[in-house]
Amino acid sequence: MKARVYVCHTYYHAWIAMVKELLLPKEEQQKATLILSTMSNDFGNLDERVRCSGVFEEVLMYEEKEDFHFPELAKYREDTGNIVTNMWNRILYTKKFGKLLEPDVPVDFKQYKDIYVFCDSDPIGYYLSYKKIYYHAVEDGLDTLKYCDQARVTNKGHFGIKAWMAKHNLIFIENGYAKYCLDMEVNDISACPHPLPNFIERSRNAMYDSLSQEDRRILVKAFLENIEQLEAQLKEVPKDLPKYLVLTEPLCALDVREQIFKDVIEEYCKDAVAIIKPHPRDELDYKKLFLDNIVIEGKFPMEVLNFIPEMNFDKVISVFTVPGSIKFSGEVIFLGMDFMDRYEDPSIHRANESL
Repeated sequence: MKARVYVCHTYYHAWIAMVKELLLPKEEQQKATLILSTMSNDFGNLDERVRCSGVFEEVLMYEEKEDFHFPELAKYREDTGNIVTNMWNRILYTKKFGKLLEPDVPVDFKQYKDIYVFCDSDPIGYYLSYKKIYYHAVEDGLDTLKYCDQARVTNKGHFGIKAWMAKHNLIFIENGYAKYCLDMEVNDISACPHPLPNFIERSRNAMYDSLSQEDRRILVKAFLENIEQLEAQLKEVPKDLPKYLVLTEPLCALDVREQIFKDVIEEYCKDAVAIIKPHPRDELDYKKLFLDNIVIEGKFPMEVLNFIPEMNFDKVISVFTVPGSIKFSGEVIFLGMDFMDRYEDPSIHRANESL
C-alpha cells in the first residue's frame, strides 16, 4: 500500500501539501503523490518544478470534470417544487456523478493509506464518497470558513435532514459532513462558526516556524519560478519611498475588479509605491491597466514571500486574503466586508450572516 496522496486545486493547496510533507520525519518523506487538478487553475509548469524538488514520489495532473460536462445530470438539478422529489433527485445525482467521474481519475485511491483532499466540495469529493473511500479534508484557504461556511450556505433549508443524509452517504456535503470524511484540518477552530467534532486544528504559522532553512529554500525554488525577476522588479522602487504591496483576488466581474483595486491604490497607497501581486487565479491584465504601478509577474502563493531573505514591504493591503500568515510586512490592512459592500450585493460576501 502507498503512503499518502494529496488532491490540490490551487497553488495554496499545493503549498500546504508540500509544507506538510517537509515536516514529516526524513524516513517518511518522498513517499507521497501530489495531484494537481486543472479544473479551476492553470498551474503552468509547477508540476515540473515540484517534481524536481524531490519532495514527492510522483506529481500528476488531473483533468477533473465539473458536472456540466455531463448533460445527463442536468435533470437531477432542476427544482421540482417538491422537497421530497428534489431530495430523491439529489440522491440519484450524487451516485451518478461519482460514477461518471471514474474514467478520468488518475490513481487508484484505494491503494493509499492516507488521502488528503483540499476543497472536497469539488467533484473528487463525490467520487471518493461514491467509491466509499475514506479521506481527510483540508480547508480550502486560510480560515476560509470564517467568511463562508460553504456546506451550510449551499444547503440552507432543512439542513439537519441534509446533514443526516450526507452522514449516511445518501447525498454529499463537503467540509466534514460526508460519511467517508474522517476529519477536516483547519488553521484555527475558533475561526469556524460551526465546527464539527471531527475538525482538527493545525496552525499554519506553527507549521511555518517548524520548517528548516533548507525546507524554506526548497519551497521558494519550487513555487517561485523566477526569483531574480522579482528582485529586479522590486529594485525599481526608489529607496526613499515606502513600498505598499496590494494583494488582488478574483472578485466580481473584471470591470468591477479593476475599479476595486484602482480605488484601493488611490485610497491606501498615497505617497508610496504601489506594488500589485495578482492572485494566481486573477485573470485581470494588471500590467495593461495599471501602467503607473509595479505588477509582480508569475503565479505563486503569497506565503512564499515570507521565506525570501530581506523581503519586506512597509505595508500590505488585502481585501479578503486573510493576513494571519503575512510576516513580510510591518503593517497589514485588511479591508474586508465593509469595503466590499461598495462593489457588490452584500449578501454575496456576507453569506455566513444569513445562516
